[in-house]
Amino acid sequence: MSLTEPGTDTATRAAEDPGASGTGGGAPRPPGRWAAPPRPVWEEEPTRAGLAGKGIALTAACLAILFPLWIVIVTSLSSRETIAEAGGLVVVPKDLTFIAYQELLGGGQVQRAALVSLGVTLVGTLFSMTVSVLCAYGLVRTNSLGHRWILLTLLATMFFGAGLIPTYLLVQALGLTDSYLALILPSAVSVFNILVLRSFFMNISPELMDSARIDGAGDLRILWQIVMPLSRAVIAVIALFYAVGYWSAWFNASIYLTDQEMMPLQNVMIQLVQKQEPPAGLGQQIKTGQLSPLSVQMAVMVLALLPVAVVSPFVQKHFRKGMLTGAVKG
Repeated sequence: MSLTEPGTDTATRAAEDPGASGTGGGAPRPPGRWAAPPRPVWEEEPTRAGLAGKGIALTAACLAILFPLWIVIVTSLSSRETIAEAGGLVVVPKDLTFIAYQELLGGGQVQRAALVSLGVTLVGTLFSMTVSVLCAYGLVRTNSLGHRWILLTLLATMFFGAGLIPTYLLVQALGLTDSYLALILPSAVSVFNILVLRSFFMNISPELMDSARIDGAGDLRILWQIVMPLSRAVIAVIALFYAVGYWSAWFNASIYLTDQEMMPLQNVMIQLVQKQEPPAGLGQQIKTGQLSPLSVQMAVMVLALLPVAVVSPFVQKHFRKGMLTGAVKG
């Protein structure tokens, strides 16, 4: 006589007693690295048509993203003759050469602009993360002095802004024009990022902080040794947001900087692509036919995209835990 009640679903029994499933009734074999997670008993098995449709849709989306990137990379590596033969953008690689990258990175305006963008990104991200983390940690203490008014003031800045002209006059009055600080301070803090950090910090068990205070730890030590190690996911995501913002920024430099030698890489790319003006030091090579203007344009685009493409995969695994957990549970 079976000990299982009649009508009990087989999937339910397998979920309650994993050892009962499989051949031999022994302990289940641990799933492999790429094995799919166990499916809930109420979720039906996907059909072959559904799986095929998902595969086709994902393949089409990947091609729509990768094909333009492929064209940009191949064109940047093509010679002047190959570009002339293709009549513009190159799809099929032929006679690849790195002369455009060698000239761009061999000195001159592009190399200087890349160093400016890199320096502004590193310093700006460090400064923005420091201010955002300290502000979010302070707002976690809901019983602190002026907590509600400070939070409402921050929220108000998300919906109301002074405008471009007052901001420019403020930057000019502070003497920040023609200074790299003008590329960092006006956009140093994002209230949205502070709120995400605050929501994540509030999910940390308050007993950990209370026990640390009993042991004599101050707020800075609690933040450094307890809160930040437990918040690595959200900190990595917010740092990526700030870094991409600084690396891709061009508007502040266009209105606050007048010295062309101080321009970051994005502004040089705008000058090269939109205004059709070659970077300093490359005009002669383009006129003499050694370089194609199109290959130089594509090479600058690749240099601008490369850091984000390299860093993003390492932070991608933190997106779900860092953003969704901090935003939904807060």
